[in-house]
Amino acid sequence: MSNYQFISDYKQIEKYKESFLELATQIFELDFKEWNNKSCWNDNYICYSYVDGDQIIANASITKMVVTSYGKEYKVIQVGTVMTHPDYRQQGLSAKLMNHIINKYEKDYDYIYLFANNTVLDFYPKFGFEKVQESSFSLKVADLKKQVVQKSTLRKLDVDDESDFELMKEFAVERIPVSSRLGVKDSEGLLMFFLILVFRDAIYYIEEEEAIVLFEQEDNQLHVFDIVSKKPIDLEIVVNHLVSDATEVVHFYFMPDSDNENIQSALITETDDTLFVRPVLKEEVKHLLMPLTSHA
Repeated sequence: MSNYQFISDYKQIEKYKESFLELATQIFELDFKEWNNKSCWNDNYICYSYVDGDQIIANASITKMVVTSYGKEYKVIQVGTVMTHPDYRQQGLSAKLMNHIINKYEKDYDYIYLFANNTVLDFYPKFGFEKVQESSFSLKVADLKKQVVQKSTLRKLDVDDESDFELMKEFAVERIPVSSRLGVKDSEGLLMFFLILVFRDAIYYIEEEEAIVLFEQEDNQLHVFDIVSKKPIDLEIVVNHLVSDATEVVHFYFMPDSDNENIQSALITETDDTLFVRPVLKEEVKHLLMPLTSHA
């Protein structure tokens, strides 16, 4: 352990950055390099790592964000990209990185939160994190208010097309939270990560609504992952643009703003992405869902 050096915020140091990107690709099977090459790694994303020589061997990153809920704003840190090279596990490196992040940020931020997979559910409570059960939100198309909307042509956006990509970046920077109930601000780096690496084949622009929508239709189910807009949108008008004759149920991957009392919420009982929050939430929240495209 004594030979390992602790480093942080090294995105300008090429040899460390390259090693970080390689380890992230190896551990998460996602190629972070395109996200970096397209200049989406900004100052809100900071790595805390151990190196052995020039090789990143363990990491925990933070993303600085603002979470909004019912007109209130909270300064938050989200921990992500927690990883250790297989040859260096069982040495307590992740625990040391977690303690460093907590000590550095807990006084200046309202909350620190993260998402954990099923292999590490016992790890995070040791650091004062509490598991929070999220909910799912859906709407039967039969209960959708049939708005008189001229169905707009959905224009598919291409991450590799320069003008499309500029449009995405502009919307990512200027977006307003997707919901007044629970949303995020100042997280364009994360949103661009999802656009480039996760949903690149599911990005559409609705010109009439001036909104970018991430969605997929799967048999009779419509999955709306995010709606990116610079101004308030009418959720049901947007959904009316997306549904086909085959669609029976719409699933939202954020907390929808709508006066439609038919939107159903249910506690999520099985997930490989469990939310942990620190300090413990004071108020018991019946149903909440962090927007999917804000997961680090």
